[in-house]
Amino acid sequence: MVDLKGQYKGIKNVVDSSIQDVLNTSTYINGPKVHEFQKNLERYLGVKHVIPCANGTDALQIAMMGLGLKSGDEVITADFTFAATVEVIALLNLTPVLVDVDPDNFNIDIEAVKKAITPKTKAIIPVHLFGQCANMEALMAIAKEHDLYVIEDNAQGIGADYTYSNGEKQKSGTIGHVASTSFFPSKNLGCYGDGGAIFTNDDDLAHILRGIVNHGMYKRYHHDVVGVNSRLDSIQAAVLDAKLPHLDTYNNARRDAARKYNKAFANHDKIETPKTVNGCEGICDSCNCHVFHQYTLKVKDVDRDGLVKHLNDNGIPCGVYYPIPLHKQKAYANSSYEESNFKVTNQLIKEVISLPMHTELDNEQIEYITNKILEFVNG
Repeated sequence: MVDLKGQYKGIKNVVDSSIQDVLNTSTYINGPKVHEFQKNLERYLGVKHVIPCANGTDALQIAMMGLGLKSGDEVITADFTFAATVEVIALLNLTPVLVDVDPDNFNIDIEAVKKAITPKTKAIIPVHLFGQCANMEALMAIAKEHDLYVIEDNAQGIGADYTYSNGEKQKSGTIGHVASTSFFPSKNLGCYGDGGAIFTNDDDLAHILRGIVNHGMYKRYHHDVVGVNSRLDSIQAAVLDAKLPHLDTYNNARRDAARKYNKAFANHDKIETPKTVNGCEGICDSCNCHVFHQYTLKVKDVDRDGLVKHLNDNGIPCGVYYPIPLHKQKAYANSSYEESNFKVTNQLIKEVISLPMHTELDNEQIEYITNKILEFVNG
């Protein structure tokens, strides 16, 4: 699904040198490399504050801790996503409220969000799934109307642009009140271990978050807020800083691969290629609305699980993201949920399949993958 070794070869000298710098200085925690990466990422995103932390799940949890959400507060998020998003809501003794997603772009459904708001609702967490932004303009308008926080889960969308109705663009993760991201190795910007970060333009919130990530300390052994131990280590920061100048190139390579996949499957009545919030295919470099963390097809009247086996039997990795909706997971089941409210998610789990997507995909690999898919689908 990813080729981290191939990507490493292209930046080996810079990565090795950066890691060696950390080893030479022995500043493994909160060292100069962490601060350097933080500043460079702030410039890239155009955001005032980046707060590095240990992983993407911590980033979400710390963002909610910083907002001061209280036990029992309701947080609306998408049913069709990875469990980390709802996991941290539950860990903080908040109440997760799951809603359906858009059938075309897989992101949180705006009308479903509106219907889910109650007097207990305090926040919305849109997940920028598979590499493109949710409809942030609509969500921010809803949040303003109801005095809610918007926490962007940007683990899969870093580098993508969101385009407003007036044509203005803004980087994913910089639009809501606060955002989180993951630097897990397979992400578009990934380190060689675990890592994460929180983004915000709110100075006061940034100050709180910086304390939380470091045991609630602003001054050593003075614990001003309840905190956690969640710091990005210097070696991971060195890797990320070496990769950051290449992020746009990496995302363009992903779009190029998506373009080739789209062409191979064009106009096939049983295969639906990805769509975007903007209504385009997300493959034009000028748009940059989709960075294709995953390239996810929907297959119609096809044995999806049989297709997975067929691909695996032919040496092609693939993924089903996600096979079980969150509302049906044992940990998050709730008797108040009605299946009629999750029609899209319940259908997607039967149809979606994600293909290999990374910066090193070449024409021969894509041709082999697409031919094997068409071989199975066409019977």
